[in-house]
Amino acid sequence: MQNNISKALLRKKFTKIDSPSKPEWIKVKIQIDKINKIKKTLRSNRVVTVCEEAMCPNMSDCWAKSHATFMILGDICTRACSFCNISTGKPNQVDDNEPIRVASSVKKLKLSHVVITSVDRDDLKDGGAKHFSNTITEIKLKCPDTTIEILTPDFKNKKNSIELLSKCEIDVFNHNLETVKSLYKIVRPGADYKHSLSILRNIKKLNPKLFTKSGIMVGLGEKFSEIMNLMDDLRNNDVDFITIGQYLRPTRYHHPVIEYHSPDYFQKLYEEAMSRGFKIASSSPFTRSSFHAEDDFKKLKKLSLNA
Repeated sequence: MQNNISKALLRKKFTKIDSPSKPEWIKVKIQIDKINKIKKTLRSNRVVTVCEEAMCPNMSDCWAKSHATFMILGDICTRACSFCNISTGKPNQVDDNEPIRVASSVKKLKLSHVVITSVDRDDLKDGGAKHFSNTITEIKLKCPDTTIEILTPDFKNKKNSIELLSKCEIDVFNHNLETVKSLYKIVRPGADYKHSLSILRNIKKLNPKLFTKSGIMVGLGEKFSEIMNLMDDLRNNDVDFITIGQYLRPTRYHHPVIEYHSPDYFQKLYEEAMSRGFKIASSSPFTRSSFHAEDDFKKLKKLSLNA
């Protein structure tokens, strides 16, 4: 597979580049007892979380509050993004029973807000959109009061995928740009900056009631001015919410951290985002797409009601 070849070449290059030493503010406390409790529920239902697969630094914090981001459509991605720790290769067949198992986990964990994401599935005709739809339907059948946020791949060259998702019972649609336009070829090979923006624009046109959201990492070598341009691009496409976090290198085989930014830098990015008209901005070293997703959704809903 071409993605595997390109990833191998990138990894050979990246091993020669060191990241700077981690600063004091990059620290994570692990609450083993809390993690094991929720892990037992997830394993019993044979569901996958992006929390584990992507080695999220917030896993302990989120799982202690019974928050988890479910990853559907398997754990093997057809893309080869240089920042991501999820395996790349030929995925297994889609498990038609997975939506029911995810819904059962949501019910057992008594989640009032759930985030559903997936690997890229370029091998599927619809990129996995129907499977997203089936999962949403099953969750609503078992947990009708649970609000749903989906974090989707880009469905590149897949017809009618966004149209299908716009008709689903979701509350937040999230698609991450991940990084600035100039870094796409090395950070998100296979993706396209303009196409990702078009997804966010089109879903909003199809369903204006949806909140739209996108996230980026910093520390990959981007310029401050490029982040400002990205924020403007998101706002020009009517995106409500931006998340900004520090990129953390999963292994020496992945894209190196070029710079660790201070909490003051993230505060500056937050202020810039809010000045541009985002309803909500989350900006900190450990911010990730789904971190505090339920609390942020409640804030978005309250802002909407008061508007």
